[in-house]
Amino acid sequence: MALTNSQLRYLRGLAHDLNPVIMVGNKGVTDSLVAELEVALDHHELVKVRISAGDRDARDVMAADLAQRTGAQKVQRIGNVLALYRRNGDAPKLELPK
Repeated sequence: MALTNSQLRYLRGLAHDLNPVIMVGNKGVTDSLVAELEVALDHHELVKVRISAGDRDARDVMAADLAQRTGAQKVQRIGNVLALYRRNGDAPKLELPK
């Protein structure tokens, strides 16, 4: 599902006040971290992830890996913080604009 520009803008506004739920540390993206992110996305739909990697390229790779492995869409990445969105098919919590 591709998000429109208005939907991305709406999600960025919602994500602004959120605190990071998942922290990626020195071990990088592990299976257990992806499992925790799956649970967080199922529960919240929109989550922030803090990536503690040395350089920008490593953060970009980790962000793309997390989005791909969870089936989530990258809403925004500013510095070390990434916002991801994945709609809960059973019980959607966020109503996106058209």
